[in-house]
Amino acid sequence: MSIPSRSPESVRLRLLADTVLQPGFAGTTPPDWLRRRVAEGLGGVVLFARNTPDAETTAALTAALRAENPDLLVAADEEGGQVTRIEAATGSSWPGNAALGHLDDPELTERVAAEMGRFLAAAGITLDYAPTADINSAPENPVIGVRSFGADLAVTALHTAAFVRGLQSAGVAGCAKHFPGHGDTVLDSHDDLPVLELDRTVLETRELLPFRAAITAGVRSVMAGHLLVPALDPEHPASLSHAVLTGLLRERLGFEGLIVTDALEMKALGGASLPALAVRAVAAGADAVCLGSNPIDEASLLALRDALVSAVHDGTLPEQRLADAAERVRRLAAWSREARARAARDGEEQGGEEQGGAAGPFGDGFARLGREAAVRAVELTVRDPEALPLGAAPVVLTLAPPPHAELDGPSAWGVAGPLADLRPGTTALALGRDGLTPAALDRATADRTRPLVVVVRDASRLAWARRALDELLRRRADAIVVELGWPGRDRPGAVHLATRGPARVSARAAAELLCGRP
Repeated sequence: MSIPSRSPESVRLRLLADTVLQPGFAGTTPPDWLRRRVAEGLGGVVLFARNTPDAETTAALTAALRAENPDLLVAADEEGGQVTRIEAATGSSWPGNAALGHLDDPELTERVAAEMGRFLAAAGITLDYAPTADINSAPENPVIGVRSFGADLAVTALHTAAFVRGLQSAGVAGCAKHFPGHGDTVLDSHDDLPVLELDRTVLETRELLPFRAAITAGVRSVMAGHLLVPALDPEHPASLSHAVLTGLLRERLGFEGLIVTDALEMKALGGASLPALAVRAVAAGADAVCLGSNPIDEASLLALRDALVSAVHDGTLPEQRLADAAERVRRLAAWSREARARAARDGEEQGGEEQGGAAGPFGDGFARLGREAAVRAVELTVRDPEALPLGAAPVVLTLAPPPHAELDGPSAWGVAGPLADLRPGTTALALGRDGLTPAALDRATADRTRPLVVVVRDASRLAWARRALDELLRRRADAIVVELGWPGRDRPGAVHLATRGPARVSARAAAELLCGRP
């Protein structure tokens, strides 16, 4: 029997459905329709670079949304390193996981995460889709790489827990991702469905350990990845699998926090309708549905809500499952309110120590620990001591792969800009895969009166970049190589620097080292 649309029962179901949705939207100010939806019970939103040109704009946006509902969850992917939303226009002020894992100083990782958390809290973010808990066990993985703390199981687990503790100490909920582990795959779930071809023993003793560590550390949420794990469920991606979300994460691992999906628009899910995917995800055990890497409008959001309500009516989605999901969203919102208040009190009692100082939360002095960590993380290999420090303004040649829209954002990466600040007259060149002609390489290496700095990212993974690097070093054996991605086993060049991430702060650290700055 159908329930009248204005009946108390139907209103209650719509409120439950609204609570579990986390849409993205267009613009740097809330559209009127979104304000209405937030005021009427929408549980959360997720911000992307299109919403967050800078921290001050982000803070104004989140304040406007919370004026409609103080308990609204505001989420963002702010990992540090390669992936940043609020600093997408400039690059991150914090090195990423690979750099922190390389340093292997859990106390520093915790302090860096706390510093990042204070920045996010000031911008109004209450749920950070970080840290990445995946183990970088497949070097050819195109989407994890430097987002991971490393290939070492113990290091990854230790630093995942440290990051969670630090971030949440600032009142921002952490989110361990991409459950049950995206590291040992060779496809990007933004484009295809990766398959994690591991048996249960390896899953239990390797992939799951960082997630167990995060749960023990009290992580408030876990993100389910869009990947197929045949050992657990041969038919359904993890994000849509009852066996993975409910059977493994909820029941066997004992996780009681919020389970959130990765963005439902990602091509790993095969292009099925978003309303149908939302129903499947919640029925499988997800508590919050993330979507909107392509902006959502009001009609699309209402279609999602109505699909969840209809699924309860037709028995596809048990009403208790939807109610449990909404309760976990509310529980996280309550934690967030209390944790932010506690963090603010603690900051006042500490007198602003490590809070950004006189420059404030968004000023030039706010990321002191980020800079310290980035400098310490640079790995330097010197074969020609005469190559450093750079005296003349160099030619900087960047071997640039196409940017990954979801991960890299709109900001440029590299060391040409920081080097130009330190060595005026620096020449910046960029070559992509299709531009690597002999003539282009000749032009790049022609001026032997100036140092040549070759900037690469993941040369050990990208065959074309490695071939180009080998050819450049054949022509200029004195070239300096700066690797901003995951370094391979060798360290080519007269001087080789590995930053383990393309963050702005890491590129600046590399440039200062090349120029002899302490």
